[in-house]
Amino acid sequence: MATVALLSDEDLSPEVAAVFADIRAVRGTDYVNNFWRALANDPSLLKATWGRLKDVMAPGALDPLIKEMLYVAVSTANGCEYCTHSHTAGARAKGMTDAQYGELLAVIGMAMQTNGLVNAMQVPVDEAFEV
Repeated sequence: MATVALLSDEDLSPEVAAVFADIRAVRGTDYVNNFWRALANDPSLLKATWGRLKDVMAPGALDPLIKEMLYVAVSTANGCEYCTHSHTAGARAKGMTDAQYGELLAVIGMAMQTNGLVNAMQVPVDEAFEV
């Protein structure tokens, strides 16, 4: 259960409505998900978060699909069910195949296992890996 109201389109301030319009335009959909509806309770936080996310997830040196897959991995590691589902859907919308998803899950699982082992053993970082 949410700890803040999920604002409906009828409850939006003009500032929030403008951000929602941009979300719809950038994503090419009429759908605005619950994350943005929760953030709408704080218009400045909504605007700042949307602006930063839009910049970070835009095409760049990394392909947008790779960015979505990285978001899935980090969200999984952080235990964020909402973001794991949201960005898995985003990755699928950007063309992630079932085979890619299976490999992504295998990499996430392997990294979690080896991270746990190396942390438990407190293995020092190799000098060759340090920048």
